[in-house]
Amino acid sequence: MTINIITTSGHALPGYETIASAGMDLRAVLETPVTLKPLGRAIIKTGLFIELPIGYEAQVRPRSGLAAKNGVTVLNAPGTIDADYRGEIGVILVNLSSEDFVVENGERIAQLVIARHERAEWSLVTALSETSRGEGGFGSTGVK
Repeated sequence: MTINIITTSGHALPGYETIASAGMDLRAVLETPVTLKPLGRAIIKTGLFIELPIGYEAQVRPRSGLAAKNGVTVLNAPGTIDADYRGEIGVILVNLSSEDFVVENGERIAQLVIARHERAEWSLVTALSETSRGEGGFGSTGVK
């Protein structure tokens, strides 16, 4: 699949790191570093603008290493970029650690996954089919 993209970032376009990678890294575009205080959040721009085909979305997801090593993650994970959005991709980062975290220009801050999606139509009914699970949720199947 080919997706139209505009970049003002000065960085290489996002790409897959391995043959089996699902996501492409997004990099911060900053004139000056941004310090995220503990529990602080900021929208970090990427300098990327994309044109997705209808029926697809781009999901902005955390980078596991950044989350595990620094406690920094994407606040609304996954963030959804709709096919009709033409603005700059921004990433809402949050620092869940107890230490300041400095985001530098060019730093890999999130990953982007392109995914096909369906559009649903509702069918209003008075009852749903029964299953063995029924209304069980929120841990009803146990932890082990």
